[in-house]
Amino acid sequence: MSLAFAVAGAKAEGASDIAPTGSLRVAIAVGPAASAFWSTRDPATGKPRGVTVELAKAAADKLHVPLQLVEYRSSDEIAAASGKDVWDLSFMPADVKREPFVDQGPAYVAYMSGYLVRAGSDIRSVADVDRAGRRVGCIEGTSTSRTVEKSLKQAKLTKFVKPEEAAELIGKGELDALAMGMGALEDLSRKLPGTKVLDEVIQSTGVVVVVPKGKGVAKAWAAHFLDEAKADGTVRRALDGGGFTADKVEP
Repeated sequence: MSLAFAVAGAKAEGASDIAPTGSLRVAIAVGPAASAFWSTRDPATGKPRGVTVELAKAAADKLHVPLQLVEYRSSDEIAAASGKDVWDLSFMPADVKREPFVDQGPAYVAYMSGYLVRAGSDIRSVADVDRAGRRVGCIEGTSTSRTVEKSLKQAKLTKFVKPEEAAELIGKGELDALAMGMGALEDLSRKLPGTKVLDEVIQSTGVVVVVPKGKGVAKAWAAHFLDEAKADGTVRRALDGGGFTADKVEP
């Protein structure tokens, strides 16, 4: 199916192939710290806010349908729900493990992961993290968690289903290091005095637009939408609005 045919078909069908319920259901991951991927909660309203929320709004506007945000705790949770007809569109770091569940489109930003170390820690490099007796945390269901699990040989790794729990423990000094995306770690570091983000990158991938597996028209439309959003400044505005002015839009 050609892109032109898919886009034309979506318009002809009133976007029914992309948003079959009449609303565009966009799956987002909500956590304790913001990044170009992670959304957080507005403390005043309790509603999600962030880069993916702004992109979701732009996608719904493009289709001229209402937006419905569907919240999850990780990208793997989003991918696992793809066959349940509960969401239509999402954004997540590209990962081979998710390919059986979702069709991945183009990336809008590079997603780099690293470590946040607790206040008072003597950890100065990634190599220092993997030592006997070190307590390391990561978020269950993320590509970062799989990278960390493969790389650590001596440190004790704990996977957290709830990102908020991991953030609380490193703030209390009960974790020596926490692995997440760099943007989220920098946001956390500002909230947790004394903590520090290591300069070294442990994983780099792109944050891509995705649709549930086998949705040909939706996949083509999503790719076209994101390419336009990069070209017309929508992605740049979403990143800048979230405070990620240094993040470069992927070509």
